[in-house]
Amino acid sequence: MRLQRIKDDKHWTEFTVQFSVVFRKLSKLQLIEMKYIVALTFLAMALAAPQEDKKPIEIISSNSEMNADGSYSFAFESADGTKVSESGSQKQVGPKPEDIGTVSKGSYSYTSPDGVVLTINWVADENGFQATGDHLPTPPPMPEHVVKMLADLKAAGVL
Repeated sequence: MRLQRIKDDKHWTEFTVQFSVVFRKLSKLQLIEMKYIVALTFLAMALAAPQEDKKPIEIISSNSEMNADGSYSFAFESADGTKVSESGSQKQVGPKPEDIGTVSKGSYSYTSPDGVVLTINWVADENGFQATGDHLPTPPPMPEHVVKMLADLKAAGVL
């Protein structure tokens, strides 16, 4: 009942008229801001686009093999000197017959921007992914007391 009285009130009518005028003004301002945002987005995309025509790098050799037992291998080399090779096979990685996984090994090499050829050899098996390369960082050696503690634990049958 009170709501009905407010709606019929003269002040309510004036308020709704003023609110709609303000709302229309806000909408026009928001529309202008939206146009600026869209224009700036297109400008940013244009500036981020590659400025030169990059041609695709030619693959100069490629081979692959897929066997019925799940083993596979593939290799390719591109004109820029990038080389990739990988081989893998199925292996039982757990005690149950259904605990079968793929073990893989491979390598890839490429030329760094400094002109140095970087090669990474890797293995992925039940122990995880392990990568090696002359340029990859290596952890520092374990402190002597940790090595002794691990040896003691192993001798005690804990490890």
